[in-house]
Amino acid sequence: MPQKVMIKKYANRRLYDTEKSRYITLNQVRDMIREGMQVEVRDAKTDEDVTDFILTQIILEEAKKKNALLPTPVLHLIIQYGDNVLAEFFEKYFQPAIQNYIRAKGLFEEQFKKWIDMSMGLPGMSANPMKDNPQFQSFMNFFTKSGDEKK
Repeated sequence: MPQKVMIKKYANRRLYDTEKSRYITLNQVRDMIREGMQVEVRDAKTDEDVTDFILTQIILEEAKKKNALLPTPVLHLIIQYGDNVLAEFFEKYFQPAIQNYIRAKGLFEEQFKKWIDMSMGLPGMSANPMKDNPQFQSFMNFFTKSGDEKK
């Protein structure tokens, strides 16, 4: 389970890392998350959980740098239908989709690395192993002029 870091948010918008006893910036919180840590941000005065607000602020700051977060029509729909629809969508569909994407990406990269490693161990293979395969050649003839002439 990822390490959880407790952060206090003060009225002056400053963030305080209680583990390291120091003030930190939004960028440092972003970096913690990118390193795989989980953060919990609580209002120092009320002890209210403001994690969602701070994480949204980080995303908006990143979007500001790139001048886009979501396409304009999507933003219009979010405003038109309110945050209830958005919250339901993110909870039911978006989070599982992202998790599945990350898992599939990792599996693909792992498999691709295995294929690369296997091919490195076979230096005697020709550059095009299919060129000497008669079934492959007859298949490819369907897509060449010589294949058309044989018909």
